[in-house]
Amino acid sequence: MPTRLSRLDARPLHSLILLRLALALVLGVLVLNAAPERADAADDDPAPAAGHPWFGPYLTWSSDLPRDYGDRLGATPSLYAQQVDYPLTDDSRTYLRQFAEQAATQGAVALLTLEPNQGLSGLDESDARELARELVRLHRAYDSFFLVRFGPEMNGSWTPWGQQPQAYRAAFRTVADAVHAATDQALMVWSPVYGAGYPFGAAYGDIAPGQARDITALDTDDDGSVDDDDDPYGPYWPGQRYADWVGITFDHFGDDRRRVDNSLDVTRRGIPQGQDEDGTGFATNTVPAADAVSARWDETFGYTDPGRPRTSFYDRFAVRYDKRVVLDTAALWQPDRPGDDEVAIKRAWWKQVFDSLPGHPLVGAIDWLEQRRPEAEADQRVVDWRATHTAALADALLRDLREARVDLGPVTDVVDLQAGNEATAQGRLPDQEFAASNLGWIVVCAVALAVVFLLAGLVGRFVPSWRYPDDGSGRDHRVDLLRGFMIIAVVITHVELAGPWSYITLNMVGAITGAELFVLLSGIVLGMIYAPTVRKLGEWATAVSMWKRARKQYLVSLAVVLLVYGLGRIPFVDATALTTFTDRGTGEGGAGATGRVYDLYANADRLLDYPPPWYAVKELLLLEIGPWIFNIMGLFVVLSLLLPLLMVLVQRRLWWVLLALSWVAYVVGVRTEWHVLPSQFESVFPLLIWQLPFVHGLVVGAYRQRIVDALTGRLGKILTGLFVVGYAVVLGWLWLAQQQGWAPDPFPADSYAWLGEHAYLRVVLQPGRLVDLVFFCVVSFGVLTTCWRPINAVIGWLWTPLGQASLYVFVVHVFFALAVANVPGLDRSSWWQGLVLHTAVVGLIWLMVRHKVLFSVIPR
Repeated sequence: MPTRLSRLDARPLHSLILLRLALALVLGVLVLNAAPERADAADDDPAPAAGHPWFGPYLTWSSDLPRDYGDRLGATPSLYAQQVDYPLTDDSRTYLRQFAEQAATQGAVALLTLEPNQGLSGLDESDARELARELVRLHRAYDSFFLVRFGPEMNGSWTPWGQQPQAYRAAFRTVADAVHAATDQALMVWSPVYGAGYPFGAAYGDIAPGQARDITALDTDDDGSVDDDDDPYGPYWPGQRYADWVGITFDHFGDDRRRVDNSLDVTRRGIPQGQDEDGTGFATNTVPAADAVSARWDETFGYTDPGRPRTSFYDRFAVRYDKRVVLDTAALWQPDRPGDDEVAIKRAWWKQVFDSLPGHPLVGAIDWLEQRRPEAEADQRVVDWRATHTAALADALLRDLREARVDLGPVTDVVDLQAGNEATAQGRLPDQEFAASNLGWIVVCAVALAVVFLLAGLVGRFVPSWRYPDDGSGRDHRVDLLRGFMIIAVVITHVELAGPWSYITLNMVGAITGAELFVLLSGIVLGMIYAPTVRKLGEWATAVSMWKRARKQYLVSLAVVLLVYGLGRIPFVDATALTTFTDRGTGEGGAGATGRVYDLYANADRLLDYPPPWYAVKELLLLEIGPWIFNIMGLFVVLSLLLPLLMVLVQRRLWWVLLALSWVAYVVGVRTEWHVLPSQFESVFPLLIWQLPFVHGLVVGAYRQRIVDALTGRLGKILTGLFVVGYAVVLGWLWLAQQQGWAPDPFPADSYAWLGEHAYLRVVLQPGRLVDLVFFCVVSFGVLTTCWRPINAVIGWLWTPLGQASLYVFVVHVFFALAVANVPGLDRSSWWQGLVLHTAVVGLIWLMVRHKVLFSVIPR
């Protein structure tokens, strides 16, 4: 075995030519993608029921993700909030895409805050159109539903877009026109801050006004000054046709500083204003007064003259224009200050918010500031707004949310990688039509294989010279050939081209068996070699050797993930065929049908930050990111790590204990859908479920000779023959009865349809898939045993070496799939092009195996 690349042992020139050819294919083409013009309208646009608003957090997205929040709360929220810079930059576009994808993992509404931090003067229609196009793309990709909050708190003095009513209204209308023209899956939200303290001449912390103001527009009572007698909302209202929803910010800070004079001198730009405060100024943590929230709804809290009649924000804009309301809220707690308990403060506040909902049924969404950060109002001290960072808070919040009947859980489609990968294997979603079609192929394959099995039995009787020459060696080439058969099917499927080979792999091979056979055969091989290795090295040394193998698999997996990402960043290389995942919609239009697109490298760009955030590093290390055609490698890494522990029982003849534990884990996985790891493979190959074929393979491999003797004995032949023929006859009878409308006696009338929908789902290895696995193995063993010589002569030269190096093939095929995805002028639905490229890719990989290219660095 070579130990480095320079030791290629046969015709190294050919190997170098192959490598250069692969690189040339990868670098050859720029694949252009056209953006859709308008999002398709949903049949039912999301809308909260009256009095039951959506609820969700405003997270610190660099360190806190929806999955983490959902785990803390104990439920998935119906909304997430995030802010991005506007106009969109490369960074803010990335943040927006990541936000949409993360929210989609829980089917949550995306409350998007656009912050024009560069000011309002430079904004134009092209910026708005680009935003709208991006929202359309994201809706198409993730079924995202957006609430677009443009420049909130525009009546405040602390933002670059604040207190500029004319420029603000114009900018809001420009964005609204573009969004409304592009999609009905994004609604515009106009959201000022609560008006007490307006015009905020000196906000707490002595924040200076940032820019010049238009005193004419702000001075709504024409008294020559801007103070809290002026309207804090009206000058900024963009108009009924532009704002789909309205919003308001209510926050609880604590005790009031009681500004003596908070009026604004608009001529003193950049200079803190206002008189000294009369009070302690947030020095203590204080439970909100009993009427704190209702006073804000009534527009009586915090004004200099609370007795002056004012029409509330809710009545002026929500009731009058029949607009739903987004309530932006939270309660402050200062860890280093005395006063009331954190739970008491925050719970009192959110309870008041929830208690106010029946009287304000137009509240459609509540977002809570789930952040810990410095606040100017607290003299830049770090304060805690979060409501789930302790178990006591999270438990109380969830209990009160449910009591208030706030809307939790998915609102839009949940990004389901499990269903998506299942759909991609067939080019359609796993619906009833697919289930019936899939079962039809299973019937065809079962009947055909049963006939072949019977014919092979006759051949074994009359032509004994064709039998497999079992020489007693540890290597079983029948297993190698079967592994080669499966790895070729994997390569052809993942290249994603139409053609005769892909038609066979997707329908015939993919119907009767699939990745479960590959996992089983991997277990058989390891089970066969483990005992001889123990006899040679000892049990501990063998375990260490296997752990080193697992380490190599893991490091190679990380390398592949990073290499695919790096290649995708090279100009003229499009890696999206691997780094994104398309569910193919309903399959109409075949392999080229469009569908929802999932980004499997959502946070990979953050790895380039300095220093990279831990959540991005963690996703890499746990293989949460990576090309979709490579995700099963994570399963093999984990199973390889567990291998020595599993074989402890087998080595001590406690195989029955191991099988019992395996079935317990399988049942737990099926019933609970529990994912042990957050890794990408868990969505498609859940560990608790997919360990079952691997563990059984270990036992079969360890006791291979006894099992072979049993199957080839007289009783074994009778039982296997009855099983193969009986399974094919039952399926064939159910299919024929369904086609002809007969009663499938003695089976229930709907047996065929029920089996198609409930027994053959691949991801969770339902009972039908497990029976198929046994059926295919029995048939394959029988046919290869009795007809080995002609089969080996025809296809063994290709299938057997590929099977012996199957993990190696699995690694290198990733880059060939990437190369094919970049072939210029390729018609992916052309059968003749698919035939040529499938043959070329498999042939090139076979040559690399034969010449041992990169064997020293890639596991086999």
